[in-house]
Amino acid sequence: MKKVLFLCTGNSCRSQMAEGWARALLGGKVEPFSAGTAPGDAVDTRAVKVMAEAGVDISGGRPKDVSEFKDKEFDLIVTVCDNASRTCPAYWGKGRKLHRGFDDPGTVAGKGSSDGEALPVYRRVRDEIKALVLELPGILEV
Repeated sequence: MKKVLFLCTGNSCRSQMAEGWARALLGGKVEPFSAGTAPGDAVDTRAVKVMAEAGVDISGGRPKDVSEFKDKEFDLIVTVCDNASRTCPAYWGKGRKLHRGFDDPGTVAGKGSSDGEALPVYRRVRDEIKALVLELPGILEV
């Protein structure tokens, strides 16, 4: 099974979505992980909500620091935000690297935004990340 690490800054939204999609859509082919360069305190509740709408439960996830995986070998390392792509301290092993930057839904929606304003942005990013995950079998040749 191919090991994939999804990286973003806080590991509270985009990389958690990517890990959730990979588990749901590519189970048995890919072993997904996610981490952040500056992990937050909890998984974004709006990310949990929009993933649940799509039938994927990420409520049990927790933000993890990328350093937790420094001794693990990955077949593919995917940065899902521009900041992580720039600030990730190192890529380990011989794994292939891929960058796909996605908007941070919390930032795009704005602090203090209502669910009515924010959830459409979260749904758009969720669906964009799903499209990336669906490309992984071709990238990984699984």
